[in-house]
Amino acid sequence: MQTAAKSQARGWRKVYLNAESFPFWLIHVVAVAGVVALGFSWRGVAWAMGLYAVRMFFVTGGYHRYFAHRSYKTSRGFQFVLALGATATAQKGVLWWAAHHRRHHRGSDTAEDLHSPYHGGFWWAHVGWIVSEDFDGTDHAAIKDFAKYPELRWLDRYWLVPPVVVAVVSFVVGGWFGLVWAFAVSQVLCWHGTFTINSLSHLWGGKRYPSGDDSRNNPVLAIITLGEGWHNNHHHYQVSARQGFFWWEVDVTYYVLRTLAVFGIVRDLHGVPEHVRAGTRKVVAAPPAVAGLLPLASSRMILTPVPRPLPVDEAA
Repeated sequence: MQTAAKSQARGWRKVYLNAESFPFWLIHVVAVAGVVALGFSWRGVAWAMGLYAVRMFFVTGGYHRYFAHRSYKTSRGFQFVLALGATATAQKGVLWWAAHHRRHHRGSDTAEDLHSPYHGGFWWAHVGWIVSEDFDGTDHAAIKDFAKYPELRWLDRYWLVPPVVVAVVSFVVGGWFGLVWAFAVSQVLCWHGTFTINSLSHLWGGKRYPSGDDSRNNPVLAIITLGEGWHNNHHHYQVSARQGFFWWEVDVTYYVLRTLAVFGIVRDLHGVPEHVRAGTRKVVAAPPAVAGLLPLASSRMILTPVPRPLPVDEAA
C-alpha cells in the first residue's frame, strides 16, 4: 500500500509538478493574474464568495458527511445531486474522496494517514498528497456501500467533467470576469478552505475530547468551512451530522441539512447523544511531532474515547 513517506521519497518535482497537478496550478495563476488584470471588484468578491459557500456545502455536506461518514440518508436522486455538486469542486470523485477519508480515520496522525502534518509536514498535508499522482486510484473495497451505484462510478471516473462545465458556464454567463471571479477565485478559495482541515485543524485549536490523534476544534476554521472546524468533535464521534456539538458552535452545514430535512429531502440525521457529548476517556500516548513545524514534549499524554463503530445502516 502506498504511503505518504513513499510518495515523498520520489522527490518534490514528482509530487508537485506532474501532468495532473498542472490544472491545479493553472487555476491559481488564472485567479491571481485575472484579479490583477481586471482589478479589484466588490461584485467579483460577491460572486466568488457566493459560489464559495455553495461549493463548500457540497464538500462538507456531500463528500464528507454523506459519502465518507453516512451521517444522514437521502434519496438516490439527491444522492447524485450531492455527488455532482461535490465533484464540481474539483477534489476528484466522491468514491475516491470518501475512500481516502475513511483511510484517514483508520490511522489518523499515524504513518498510514495520507495527509497528517505529523508525517510529511504542513505543506504535504495541505496540498502535496492530493496533487501527487501516487494516490489516484479509488479503493472500491473501502467504499462498497456507494460503489454499487453505476452513476457514482461513472462520475468518479470522469470527475473532471463537472468542474470544466462550471468553468464554461462561468465564462458564458460572465465572460472573463465570470471565469476569473466566479470560477477561478472561488475554486482556489474552496480548495484551500477545505485543505485547512487536513493541515491546520490538526495543529491549531483546542482539544475538548481525547481522540487518539491531534485533531483540534477551531472556531475560525469552523466559519471558513461551514462547520468542519469543530474537528476534534468530529474525530470524537464521526457519525454525527452535527459537528458543532453545542449551540454556540456555529455549524452552517448542519443548519442547511436541518432545513433540507424539513422539506423531506434528507432524513435520519445522526445526532450527538448526551453521553458522547460528555465524553468517555482513557489515556494513550501522544502522536509524534510535526516535521519541522510543531515540537511536542515527549512526555505529553493525551486522552482518547472508547472506540466507536462506523455507521452501518444502508444508504437509501
